[in-house]
Amino acid sequence: MNELLEKLSVSLQKGKAAEVTAYAQQAVAEGETAKDILDAMLTGMSIIGVKFKNNEVFVPEVLIAARAMNSGMDVIKPLLINQGVESAGKVVLGTVKGDLHDIGKNLVRMMMVGNGLEVVDLGVNVPPEKFIAAIEENHPDIVAMSALLTTTMGNMKEVIQAITDRGLRDQVKIMVGGAPVNADFALSIGADKYSPDAATAATDARDLIQPS
Repeated sequence: MNELLEKLSVSLQKGKAAEVTAYAQQAVAEGETAKDILDAMLTGMSIIGVKFKNNEVFVPEVLIAARAMNSGMDVIKPLLINQGVESAGKVVLGTVKGDLHDIGKNLVRMMMVGNGLEVVDLGVNVPPEKFIAAIEENHPDIVAMSALLTTTMGNMKEVIQAITDRGLRDQVKIMVGGAPVNADFALSIGADKYSPDAATAATDARDLIQPS
């Protein structure tokens, strides 16, 4: 990574959106490819993700870094399309029916976008039929569900059952997470992966899409 892209990555980690925009624009002007600029930003978000996992940074820092990432993405988005740079995969994401919590889901979305994934965010209180419609419309690699209440985590099983009944289960991997959820529960409802936090969810998603 050259000095300019290194500066871009560091500014992103510090959450300095204006600097990220300026460095991204400068990189474009100097002929850097969209992929190299994107890789520099992904590296920055990856470092933030590791620090978040290690409790070296917290939710506010992640949100600020993600906002800076969005500023840089706005600069290079047209280039990415023109240069045919593909996303690492597509995820449909939502908090299940009956649950209105969105902070955890939003962190997962930011971390996934920061790992080069395209995310279709269905929001909160999402019924099974809305997940089904999103799968049929977007053809994602992964469906990721969040639940923050013991009373709503059972609705994850309903979504998986609906996906199975519709004949779509073999088309998507299913990830689950949230405070009351654990690996045993994920296994019991037929999910492919339980992720304990947002940073892990992002790397787990990449691993599910592109097994090493």
